[in-house]
Amino acid sequence: MAGNTFGQVFKVTTWGESHGKALGVIIDGCPPNLPLEADDVQLDLDRRKPKGSPTSTPRREPDRVELLSGTFQGMTTGTPISLLIHNKDVDSRTYEKMKDIFRPGHGDFTYQKKYGIRDYRGGGRASGRETAARVAAGAIARKVLDKEDILVKAYTLELAGIRVKQLDLDVIDKNPFLVPDMDAANHMQKRIKEIKKSGDSAGGIVEVLVQGCPAGLGEPVFDKLDADLAKALMSIGAVKAVEIGVGLEAARLLGSECNDEITPQGFATNRSGGILAGISNGDDIVLRAAVKPIPSIEKEQRTVDINMKPTTLSVKGRHDISAIPRIVPVCEAMVRLVIVDHLLRQRAIE
Repeated sequence: MAGNTFGQVFKVTTWGESHGKALGVIIDGCPPNLPLEADDVQLDLDRRKPKGSPTSTPRREPDRVELLSGTFQGMTTGTPISLLIHNKDVDSRTYEKMKDIFRPGHGDFTYQKKYGIRDYRGGGRASGRETAARVAAGAIARKVLDKEDILVKAYTLELAGIRVKQLDLDVIDKNPFLVPDMDAANHMQKRIKEIKKSGDSAGGIVEVLVQGCPAGLGEPVFDKLDADLAKALMSIGAVKAVEIGVGLEAARLLGSECNDEITPQGFATNRSGGILAGISNGDDIVLRAAVKPIPSIEKEQRTVDINMKPTTLSVKGRHDISAIPRIVPVCEAMVRLVIVDHLLRQRAIE
């Protein structure tokens, strides 16, 4: 039970390390007769790549995907789909210098304790590089959702303490932070430059919106839709908290303030975030993921080496200043995987 597979019907298994030869994903359970070409997957991978954002790493991976199996004459066959992405722009020299030191905020210490061995190059399996495989799998899930007219859209809600004030989905891909508010994006750019100059990093919040999801998705009791969505987002390395609907604010409301009253036309409000009793209610699903700052920073920090001797560390190399915006398509992909998996599970009982 190594924990590298996600989903019950639409199963996704990722593999590969940050500085290995390649990484990839196998998708088992995808329905047949869906049009699928490598370029369909490439569209999503290109959104994840660093594209000149001041938050992003100088590492330039082309992330060209190869579609190895599961299709015939441009259509899915119902058999396992295998996708391969080669690592091209790899430079492990910086990591050789600190291979015996545990980096604060990283998985170095815990991986060493769990396995007694770790790939110290770029974080190995714990690296954010692994998420490229998730995005590739999410592109396959998107093909299923498109057929059902279900839209999953993620965007930056907050970065470095600057929060959006308006929601315009049309401008998300028109700024480097994938923000639905151009004015907020401009303020974020200025703040990120200040943080980068200081040798530090920043966190933020990603919001994910699901539109067109039918009522009835979710499996009581332990596979509630919101439970699986929370797990999906929490499985992303940089995510530290998840909210659905009003989230934490629900603890501060009265019942009369929190409940979504029901009318013949539908729910009067959507404080539940589109999910009741772990089952979708037909409203928009709204959830947010809190993303921690990138732990690789130039500021000197205290730590220990593999012999538990104290030392200090300033991390050099090619690192993001924030996981945002590159984590945005990752969150989008993980939500797609959950919705597709529950959609196919629901079909089994209808």
